[in-house]
Amino acid sequence: MKTGFAVILTALILISVVAWQWQPNQVESGKIPMSWVSDDNPGRREQVDLFKRLNPEIDLRLDPNNQGMEKIIIQSVAGVGPDLFDCYDPVALSVFVKSGIAWDVTDELKKMGVDADRDIWAAAIPSMKYQGRIYGFPTNVANGVLWFNKGVFDKYHISYPTGPMTWQELVPIAQRLTLRDARGRVKQYGLLMDWSAWSQFVRQWGGRVYSPDGTRCVLDSREAIAAVQFMHDLIYKYKVIPSPSDEAAMASQGGWGTGSMSRFGGEKGAMALGGRYWLCTLRGYKDLRLGAVECPHGKYRVFMGGARITIINKNSPRRREALKFLRFLAGKEYNELVNHQADGLSPVIKYAYTNKYMHDRDFPEEDYNAVWRDTMKNTVTYEFSPFVAGAVDQRILNQQMDLVRNNQKSPAAALKTAAAQINAEIQKSISEDPTLRKQYEDLVRERKSGAR
Repeated sequence: MKTGFAVILTALILISVVAWQWQPNQVESGKIPMSWVSDDNPGRREQVDLFKRLNPEIDLRLDPNNQGMEKIIIQSVAGVGPDLFDCYDPVALSVFVKSGIAWDVTDELKKMGVDADRDIWAAAIPSMKYQGRIYGFPTNVANGVLWFNKGVFDKYHISYPTGPMTWQELVPIAQRLTLRDARGRVKQYGLLMDWSAWSQFVRQWGGRVYSPDGTRCVLDSREAIAAVQFMHDLIYKYKVIPSPSDEAAMASQGGWGTGSMSRFGGEKGAMALGGRYWLCTLRGYKDLRLGAVECPHGKYRVFMGGARITIINKNSPRRREALKFLRFLAGKEYNELVNHQADGLSPVIKYAYTNKYMHDRDFPEEDYNAVWRDTMKNTVTYEFSPFVAGAVDQRILNQQMDLVRNNQKSPAAALKTAAAQINAEIQKSISEDPTLRKQYEDLVRERKSGAR
């Protein structure tokens, strides 16, 4: 035990020394050094440069190499963490808050005149608010729509899709646009989508991943099973999207790339489910004529989305200065830049209701910008439970969904297995944590009393 503690202590000391050596020299630069742990999206550089122009006294440095929840927490607790770091979902937020490194900025945002519930898209709130307090500010928001290739539709004299429409209405269109060569090999699929979209299908069919209080996984419901069965049918019954083996075969033929976005950009699909951030890549395909409409729906017109949130390290000696970055994220210049870059959608709602957003002079052919803001009204966040680690439930869900996608297990059997395994993990978690158990029991008691 003592040896283990010694190893951890030594590691923390080494981290501290390395971090200290890499810190910008405030005396030489004459500026306040500040670090931001975020992804290395090419657009991030332009965002950093804009902040530095608006705040010349601060030398903001992007640090894409220190991502990872554990790494951020260890460094921050040791006193050498970043000044700012990104968070991608409610579960991660709760971990950062409980670890004591996320700074509560509720009152600070009020002083800035920011009302999160009024100014920010509802889909972003769960990733920035924990137990009624606010711990960050969104850098963007995202949801998915139906992309379509206008050139393909024109070539085959098919009317462009319009929204809203049901999935059953989309299937015949996708079948007409799934094209095969003389040997029966698919040259173009009617629809492309990443299998991670399964949670949206579940919500559209009226199912859920968890009960509203998060105490149970309910993926074994009739609605959830029907939703995933329809996704399975898109591959194996209607044959309008590729199976994993189809994708592997196409990759071996060359020119297909990896992922739905690159395949759609390579004109291997007539339609695709994807986010606005796809434009960061699709704008590079000069001959691609794009359209975008509301994603098809099932019983309910509901879409999945979320936000990337930037949090201030509570232990940072520059946390007061870091507030300027949150002010920047709430400002006009940043929000207009995000919209122009197509790095998702601006976090502040009002900047998606301007002529500048609707009609970007640099991209006049993008006449579909309204769809992103309009579908945000029906966008909900991904479901998580406070009683099971996100990495654990994702491992279970990914394993079972992969079996369905590979046609190795029926949707019903896979979802029943997933629900049983996740519920077992919930029971394991509350048995090991008395505080978590009390929270769980209180919620169960409240649910039962409400059912009577």
